[in-house]
Amino acid sequence: MSHGATLRLLSTDFDGTIHDDFGDPKIPYALQERIAAFQARGGRWVINTGRDMASLMETLGRARVSVQPDYLILVEREIHERKHDRFVPVEPWNSRSTEDHTRLFGSLAKELERQIQSLSARHEATFYSDPFSPLCAIARSNLQMDEIHAELDTFCERHPDLVAVRNDIYVRLSHRGYSKGTALSELGRILGIGPEARVAAGDHLNDLPMLRREHAHHLISPSNALAAVQMQVIAEGGWIASKTAGHGTLEGLVRLGL
Repeated sequence: MSHGATLRLLSTDFDGTIHDDFGDPKIPYALQERIAAFQARGGRWVINTGRDMASLMETLGRARVSVQPDYLILVEREIHERKHDRFVPVEPWNSRSTEDHTRLFGSLAKELERQIQSLSARHEATFYSDPFSPLCAIARSNLQMDEIHAELDTFCERHPDLVAVRNDIYVRLSHRGYSKGTALSELGRILGIGPEARVAAGDHLNDLPMLRREHAHHLISPSNALAAVQMQVIAEGGWIASKTAGHGTLEGLVRLGL
């Protein structure tokens, strides 16, 4: 059954969901055209990614995309709106996010330092801090990241506001109140678009928070999505495409009539 006429907000992860670094083109032309047609009918498109602004803009430029998102959700929490040729922060959400993260990380500074020392003593991975998290890690393999992620989950169990956000062999700590899902719902609230009119597409672990009916009633995963992601999407009444990355997401949008 087509839902196209009622859909108003499309949230797509970037890497592995619409963008394939080995594809040619990296974002399928047919997907770009369908999104552009959706926007022409008044729909809004948000790229919902773990990347920061510089990384995403560079990659979009190299991909030579012909369609521009209306909004960005960056580092799984910050919302930015496109105004003419630039993206501007959406307030007060972004400021609240920064304040809540600063307060949380500050209150746990000593414990986080001990946790970093403990992890780095036992795992030959790369541990560092960045402007978004005091504890980030890049593992040498998914198996090693499984172990690091499990330890961080145990650490976070002692601190209800803290969560480990993973994408492949990368993980960082975040405030549980800010995720791809809560940011999507905040954007929907701002635009007056309820979850029944939202579509969300994703393929990896950091997409799990937005791939829930509370944030979007129409869920899509390309065939390359992790097993855990596919299981959740199916459990939430969503759909798994037969094709990978952008081709799979396009398949899902066609099915929805978007």
